[in-house]
Amino acid sequence: MPASPSASVFINCPFDEQYQPLFEAIVFCVAACGFVPRCTLELTDAGEVRIENIYRLIAQCNHGIHDISRTEVEGQPHQLPRFNMPLELGIFLGAKRFGGRSSQKRCLVLDRAPYRYKRFISDIGGQDIKAHNKSPANAIRHVRDWLQSAPGKAAIPGGAMIWKKYGRFRRELPLIAEEAQLDPGQLTFLDYLQLVINWLKEHR
Repeated sequence: MPASPSASVFINCPFDEQYQPLFEAIVFCVAACGFVPRCTLELTDAGEVRIENIYRLIAQCNHGIHDISRTEVEGQPHQLPRFNMPLELGIFLGAKRFGGRSSQKRCLVLDRAPYRYKRFISDIGGQDIKAHNKSPANAIRHVRDWLQSAPGKAAIPGGAMIWKKYGRFRRELPLIAEEAQLDPGQLTFLDYLQLVINWLKEHR
């Protein structure tokens, strides 16, 4: 049975190898805080229009984490920036503003440096943008503090404690992946999430 919208967190971020350490830390943190991480990597139906899948996924999540740090043109084949993350942030904010019950939506916007966003997306200046400086530890701290403020949420561990748990999980990941008959170097999002959830249950 799918998680309720109040427990679901939409993660909108780059999915490339360079961003992977941040992404995996954020997924772990969301799960460690008692929420369910969701993202477009879980969408496997190639027969559906991608944007419709994104609409549906956003509709199912009251919380959204949006990392807008990847806006460079360097390394892009056509020397154009990637707009997927700002687009999905815009959809999420639009759902919050015009979506009736979706007005309960709340979001955390991440960038890699303070105030950098003003150079390329100044219209979100009213949001409380948090800078992770490309550090998984910083990302965990920001995500944890934001989720702690969710309505009706009971106390959750501090950012330093979650970071410590994450370090232990990373050290054990190759072994637990192999025990689950999975290749540690080729985990899908759903594979990784299930390993995180199982590990957290065993280390409460």
